[in-house]
Amino acid sequence: MTVFKSDKHLCSWAGLTPQNNESAGKKKSVHVSRAGVYLKPLLIQCANAAIRDKKNPYFRIKYERIKKRRGHKRAIVAIARMILTCLYHMLLKREPFNPSDSDYTNMPEKLYQKHRQQYIKKAIKLLEKEGCTIIPPKIT
Repeated sequence: MTVFKSDKHLCSWAGLTPQNNESAGKKKSVHVSRAGVYLKPLLIQCANAAIRDKKNPYFRIKYERIKKRRGHKRAIVAIARMILTCLYHMLLKREPFNPSDSDYTNMPEKLYQKHRQQYIKKAIKLLEKEGCTIIPPKIT
């Protein structure tokens, strides 16, 4: 892994970074580059398999968040890049895959409460959409 200066350099070599084709303030293309003709399709297949994995939903959660904003294809490329970045750091540091953002016990209390409130609001909306009546608790 010392051949590559950083994980971004590896992702660029593999063809998982967007092209920068801009002139006079006009963006002409932001497609992924044409590099990595052998590695890129393999990583895309791995990303597709990773989002379907039921035992470890880490990449599925990431995929669903990105898909809401960017769409399926861009989300798959983003997951492929995440996988390649994880592989780079795993091989460089010689340690197993252990994502720090999947451990919710280390999350700051403010952030935890914010996420909790968002989940509660979404659950209430879903229940109301299904026809349930929600009665808020009494505040004493």
